[in-house]
Amino acid sequence: MKSMITVHSDHGVQADDSGSAWSSGGMRRASKARVAVSTMALAVLSGVAVSQFGHADPTSQIFSPSAMVGARVPKQPASVPGFTDLVAAVKPAVVSVRVKADAPANTESRAVPEESKPFRGTPFERFFREFPRNDDQGNNNEAQHRFVQGLGSGFFVSADGYIVTNNHVVDHAVNVSIITDAGETLAATVVGTDKNSDLALIKVQGRSDFPFVKLAQQPTRIGEWVVAMGNPFGLGGTVTAGIVSAEGRDIGSGPYDDYIQIDAPVNRGNSGGPTFNLNGEVIGVNTAIYSPSGGSVGIAFDIPASTIASVIPQLQSTGHVTRGWLGVQIQKVTKEIAEGLGLKTAQGALVAEPQPDSPAAKSGLKSGDVITSLDGQDVKDPHDLARRVSSLLPGKTIELGVVRDGSPQTVRLVLGTLKDAPVRNASAVRKNSDHLEKFGLTVAPASAVGNSTDKGIVVVEVDPNGSAAEAGFASGDVILKAGNTAVNKLNDLVDALANSRSAGRKATLVLVKRGQSELFVAIPENTG
Repeated sequence: MKSMITVHSDHGVQADDSGSAWSSGGMRRASKARVAVSTMALAVLSGVAVSQFGHADPTSQIFSPSAMVGARVPKQPASVPGFTDLVAAVKPAVVSVRVKADAPANTESRAVPEESKPFRGTPFERFFREFPRNDDQGNNNEAQHRFVQGLGSGFFVSADGYIVTNNHVVDHAVNVSIITDAGETLAATVVGTDKNSDLALIKVQGRSDFPFVKLAQQPTRIGEWVVAMGNPFGLGGTVTAGIVSAEGRDIGSGPYDDYIQIDAPVNRGNSGGPTFNLNGEVIGVNTAIYSPSGGSVGIAFDIPASTIASVIPQLQSTGHVTRGWLGVQIQKVTKEIAEGLGLKTAQGALVAEPQPDSPAAKSGLKSGDVITSLDGQDVKDPHDLARRVSSLLPGKTIELGVVRDGSPQTVRLVLGTLKDAPVRNASAVRKNSDHLEKFGLTVAPASAVGNSTDKGIVVVEVDPNGSAAEAGFASGDVILKAGNTAVNKLNDLVDALANSRSAGRKATLVLVKRGQSELFVAIPENTG
């Protein structure tokens, strides 16, 4: 959208028939300015800038032709592509998805409660309407059963009718149909869904001649052109274009977020639709938008083709996804924690606690280990580790690079099967603090406060305005270790802090038990 800039003048600028600007008492000044600008323009074109007073500006030589030798330019000039042939080839494989979804009853109100709306909080939410259900006698059974109806998008990935869409499009569906690009309405069934990746597979039966598209085999590149297709606002097949603007986005929608960000208009109803590269290959599934206003602002997020390739075959064969399981509570390695462990960089995933009888526990992983690599590739953070482990199948042998007590080690283990819940991230219950300057903490031996165990010292009070609160300490926490020293009384903690200062570390890492979980918190060197 072009911005309009209006300039106001106390002189009341007007225009004569020739189009020249004039102003009472101001025309001469405007004329001089116009001459100066023209002189500057001519001088710049000749390679020498002239100042307002007519003198050469030596700093302008930075843009002279000789100074530009060696400047970075592409081997071939960029050109704006045309998308007509691409659209003609792949658009027949894109479909609109219509869903009638089950909604739990609400006996106290005619409105479906917020927690009962399967599409609440998704880019799809506003597209749903609520309808009462009538029985065979025409009686309204709204208090007993309710439905929501919605629209989304999808695309054929096989000639025999398999269609990829979003899980949130068909979640709780009791009836699904698709509308092809040619306008034909066909019944579809849900083959399988995966909430964690927000992918679903549906199928149209009885034919083997559907037009279909393929997934991109190569990763996307930031800056490349893409074309997004779908069914925005129920309008039917719609095409928009833009570029890949970022990769690896974590938008907080799930434990395995790894979205491609595209700067192309995507709106409600586009969910489940494909985004293509210029080769006509699917690079991702349109899943979410950044929308302060509720409509498109040009930023959308796609599930990448690599995730589709790992999830959809499992949905086809079993209807669900089986993921590898490591079995650890992990948290982010902050700058303070890195200092406390003597690490050079704040990178990797800190093991807060191996879960009992998990592959991690059986392999010998310990609380305080920092996982730095998986099968030879660096681990950036806990999210990176969780995402990569989830993409592996149970039973696979993996090799973890680990830093333990400052020494690198290698741990080999066989992944288990993730069952009820994804890997817990201990940082989900931890408050972060980047710069700890002061501390406000009152502790007592566990035995003195009637704790269930005599081990550790209990945090009985936290100054809400102090750095202890900022660091993540909470009343009731039990400090078990400081550095490599077990803590059972106040002097143990004080001695550990002193030893850490003597070793030149800027922070001391303490192991805290909170409820049934354990996590690490860093105490700065100027404490104690």
